Amino acid sequence: MSLHRSLKTKPGALNEHRNVLTRAERIARLLEQDRFQPDRDSPLGLVKVANRSVATAKKKKAAKEQETTEGTPAAEPSSTE
Repeated sequence: MSLHRSLKTKPGALNEHRNVLTRAERIARLLEQDRFQPDRDSPLGLVKVANRSVATAKKKKAAKEQETTEGTPAAEPSSTE
């Protein structure tokens, strides 16, 4: 029997952003925020922890400007004169 294509995983799927954290990851985040006391709080019934993905914009234009200022010529138009 074959596996349905929607159930197949990509090779880099484990490196992608996940919205759901494991209990250990949630406890680590709460400890960083000082919202969890291991001696006082139970690891069961934890509060929700937001796992936001921060999108970073690619800076292609800035990289091209940096190349031209360093002296390496960026794509120069050819002259037919």
